Amino acid sequence: MMRFLQFFISSLLFLASILFITASANNENHSVFQLTINEIIGPATDDYIERAIETATTQQAALIIIQMDTPGGLDSAMRSIIKNITNSSVPVVVYVAPTGARAASAGTYILYASHIAAMAPGTNLGAATPVQFGGISPPDLQKGKDKTDKSAQDNNQNTMKQKIINDAVAYIRGLAQLRGRNQEWAEKAVREAVSLPAADALKINVIDILATSTTDLLEQVNGREVLVLEKKRRLNTSGLTLKEINPDWRSRLLSVITNPNIAYILMLIGIYGLILEFYNPGSIIPGTVGAICLLLAMYSFQLLPINYAGMALILLGIALMVGEAFEPSFGMLGIGGVTSFVIGSIILMDTDVPGFGIDISVIATFAVTSVILLVFVVGMAIKARQRPVVSGVEELIGSEALVMEDFEQQGKVNIHSENWSAHCDTPLQKGQQVRVIGIDGLTLHVEPLSILKQELEQ
Repeated sequence: MMRFLQFFISSLLFLASILFITASANNENHSVFQLTINEIIGPATDDYIERAIETATTQQAALIIIQMDTPGGLDSAMRSIIKNITNSSVPVVVYVAPTGARAASAGTYILYASHIAAMAPGTNLGAATPVQFGGISPPDLQKGKDKTDKSAQDNNQNTMKQKIINDAVAYIRGLAQLRGRNQEWAEKAVREAVSLPAADALKINVIDILATSTTDLLEQVNGREVLVLEKKRRLNTSGLTLKEINPDWRSRLLSVITNPNIAYILMLIGIYGLILEFYNPGSIIPGTVGAICLLLAMYSFQLLPINYAGMALILLGIALMVGEAFEPSFGMLGIGGVTSFVIGSIILMDTDVPGFGIDISVIATFAVTSVILLVFVVGMAIKARQRPVVSGVEELIGSEALVMEDFEQQGKVNIHSENWSAHCDTPLQKGQQVRVIGIDGLTLHVEPLSILKQELEQ
């Protein structure tokens, strides 16, 4: 009986495992993950794409569609996204949509990196010249010759720009070669910043598919063969369910704090909070809020292209304005501080990528706020703190008192119509005048006025 029971249980477990494996095999590869990029490409976009690809890989999705509409973005975030796409075990389709969308600058590189490049009618791509060097005219880049009227510094700068342009050309040509797409046009998109509409892009083998919708895209993708991690894979998209993957709270938070304006504001709030905490220790709230804001700002700055000279100028400007509050210099320190603060704020972001600069209105607002807070408010608080104490126990120090009885060391004195316990190292007589030199709890430390007069005479 026992052997039969063991055999029965073993058979059930074996059948259950077979059913589980079969169900898993039937359920896997039945979903398409759809992601959406409709903003400037930055650290938050990179985090969103990376986490979504990891999830799609874990859930064994059949396909990933990245619907894109972007004017470009940061080079570092773009290259990280491309690495995630090229190393993905799940095929990735980049689809420029809806009508009117674009894949400009960094978006062009990402489109070239995808396993399948698709566009909707009425969309465009291109203008892939690194925008930090947009001031170089294409003819100068192609000639590669120094003009006689250029200074040595200008020649060196042009040489550096030429190197970076060449690096960008090599990068996009490598992606084009990897996916079998038009390399010549890719180079022109970088060197000459040319753009191309979707229909023309399909004709010259820049993209693979022109699709009117996601449904149309899935129909055209069905049966295509793609190279995924150096292995050919035939796509079967019939009957697949579309699953939209939106940015989670972490990606949304990262999108907020990596906004240069928000990161700049967080940094200043953090600095002001710490200044107020150091000036008035124990207030807790300014120090706590300031520390949190400053840590968030530092995390954001580590992900953003920061000019450290700009950061140093901002800190110098704040220091000079604080110096004006402590040591008034007829405005010289304050003017120098505001100038340093504004210049540092303008050059803080080390990139000309649209959307990654600090708005001039934000800079002006905080420049004025800094002057008011650091020069006037802190200055007035310092002056108030330096005034003599006119109330409280501390006001008794230096005041004169009258001895109420003869005593040695411990006795009573009258001060401000109040009787206090007093301590003196020398004997005192009733009616003698003394001065308060210290306070210990409710006991005054006093000294005869005669001794003080002798010290002053000496």
